[in-house]
Amino acid sequence: MGRVAGATLAAAIIFAASGNAASANATATKKPTASSGMASYYGYGGRTANGERHNARALTAAHRSLPFGTKVRVTNTANGRSVVVRINDRGPFIRGRVIDVSTAAAESLGFRQRGVARVDLAVVE
Repeated sequence: MGRVAGATLAAAIIFAASGNAASANATATKKPTASSGMASYYGYGGRTANGERHNARALTAAHRSLPFGTKVRVTNTANGRSVVVRINDRGPFIRGRVIDVSTAAAESLGFRQRGVARVDLAVVE
């Protein structure tokens, strides 16, 4: 057996032994669809991480890892209110928080005065 044939055979054996690499890669890049934790809100006049000007009246949010433009349903577990927000910023940077929503979203969710709330998150798009 020649060098090229031997290398090809070895590569085929390693690939077969490791399982289906394509499905493993697809699983690794799949974005999370649901989580829960504490939410807070913010409203400042600067720019967001994706370059937009922050608008406290828009239904937007900051998340550490979801891609910009992802739509997420945020549900306040205390009162059942929910709202769909678009991820346009990074954060929150406080331990235990999973999302920072805009002032308008916090108002819709019913926790603006309190400042924080336990929420469930679900990616809708």
